[in-house]
Amino acid sequence: MIPLIPVIAVGMGASLATAALVASALVVGQLCGNLPAGWAVARFGERATMIIAGCVALLSAVAILLSPTLAALAASVFLLGFCAAAFGLARHAFMTTRVPLEIRARSLALLGGSFRLGIFVGPFVSAALLQFFHDESAAIWFFLGCLVAMILLVAFGPDPEKTHPIVRNGAAARLVEDTGEPVTGSIPTHERLGVFRTMWRYRDVLSRLGLAAASLSALRSARQVVLPLWGVSLGLDAQSIALVVGVSGAIDFALFYASGQVMDRFGRLWAAMPAMLLMGGAFFVLAFTHDGDAALLWYGMLAAVLGVGNGLSSGILMTLGADTAPQHDPAPFLGSWRTLNDAGGAAAPLIVSGIAAAASLSVATGALGVIGLLGAAAFLRWIPRFVPRPDK
Repeated sequence: MIPLIPVIAVGMGASLATAALVASALVVGQLCGNLPAGWAVARFGERATMIIAGCVALLSAVAILLSPTLAALAASVFLLGFCAAAFGLARHAFMTTRVPLEIRARSLALLGGSFRLGIFVGPFVSAALLQFFHDESAAIWFFLGCLVAMILLVAFGPDPEKTHPIVRNGAAARLVEDTGEPVTGSIPTHERLGVFRTMWRYRDVLSRLGLAAASLSALRSARQVVLPLWGVSLGLDAQSIALVVGVSGAIDFALFYASGQVMDRFGRLWAAMPAMLLMGGAFFVLAFTHDGDAALLWYGMLAAVLGVGNGLSSGILMTLGADTAPQHDPAPFLGSWRTLNDAGGAAAPLIVSGIAAAASLSVATGALGVIGLLGAAAFLRWIPRFVPRPDK
């Protein structure tokens, strides 16, 4: 449904700028939803939070169908992003406490891969529905069906909070007493600090490694903006641009499990550093190719390099968040961690737009390259300090 939100807004009379603003409400909703979601997971548990988020998302999708004004549409999209943040954080918190450290990165890379699969397949499903029904609302009805199936699965399927006990990873074993009783609720703790006290207690890791993670999130988000704009600036038609972006996305999806293998076998740094260097270097080189004789060749080749870099980083942000979160009560910390990541992703299009307006798209792309190289240096400095080796 994501690609159809601006189309629906334009159909309701919005300008292109207003349609972009309506579409951005989804990202803003995710950004604003992370901290409340951390509180909800800590208080009610992962399963209950997912059910509540699914039900509210159901209402927001119905509101998108029935929105009489652009303001109502934007509010409904915002609420949908808010629910997506709650659902995503609940999954992240569950994996953090239930997956052993030695296979954590592979597990979270698979979780990231499932998300990539949905993003890859979803637009094709929407295209088929549009071809058959000739109405954008068909995709929203399909989304409603998926939501109903998800709510039923989470509500009436086997409860993973009962079937998968909390794993004691390192120091976590000393924080929670093992009584031998089955786990039936949310994450047991000795002390719940709350979201803001957790942010203050872990301000060192959030202000250092968290900002490095935000730079990676910014590069990922910028890739989705720069590649289409660069193709337009080269005079390519929509089909050619879609082909280049599609190939980059296919390479990205093909490598998601390799990232988890590298992180579990060799350490988190060996996935984060190559990803940042490849994406930062690709943006930096791309900035100098626009007016060259082989501009189209460089465009296609560097788009593929960006896909490789993004694929190698699959699951790294969730893994680093799980590694640095307090194992006895991870949800409030993960809310702060994911807020930083989403802030980086939300800021990237604004950075590209602002620099491109003030200078040029090439300068904006070069600035992204610099951000990537600085982020690589930050990972090199802070991962060894804050993240334990998977074999320790």
